[in-house]
Amino acid sequence: MDLRIGSGVDFHTLVQGRPLRIGGVSIPHHLGTAGHSDADVLLHAICDALLGAANLGDIGDHFPDTDSAFKDINSLILLVRTMELVTQHEYRVINLDTTLCLQEPRIKPYIPAMQQAIAEAMNLPAEVISIKATTTEKMGFIGREEGVMAFATVLISGS
Repeated sequence: MDLRIGSGVDFHTLVQGRPLRIGGVSIPHHLGTAGHSDADVLLHAICDALLGAANLGDIGDHFPDTDSAFKDINSLILLVRTMELVTQHEYRVINLDTTLCLQEPRIKPYIPAMQQAIAEAMNLPAEVISIKATTTEKMGFIGREEGVMAFATVLISGS
């Protein structure tokens, strides 16, 4: 059995006038993430982890921000397409572990909905998807609520 680990990280600035979507879930907040797509930082990190584990490049290779087809796209669609690529190369996901880093809002109440949305997009049981959240204790750009960051680690197996 061919086991592979992939890691992904993504950052987005927080701005007025944009929705905050994390893990496929809309979260009420006075700031949202800026980006070409819906700027879902968690899903972008997951896509990069999956693509990296399968040695298929990165999210920018497959869904470039220069392509108008991806303007304001729901990142769950990007995750579905990423899983299709991984599956076409005969890999399957064993587990996914993620960490969100943002000062506000508190994420814990939204984690079950995020796990369910991600599980559906990846065609996996929610039990293999871990989502954790932390703050930077008001330090740096995250602590000043200028941005948000997500890390993802995935374990896949191949034939």
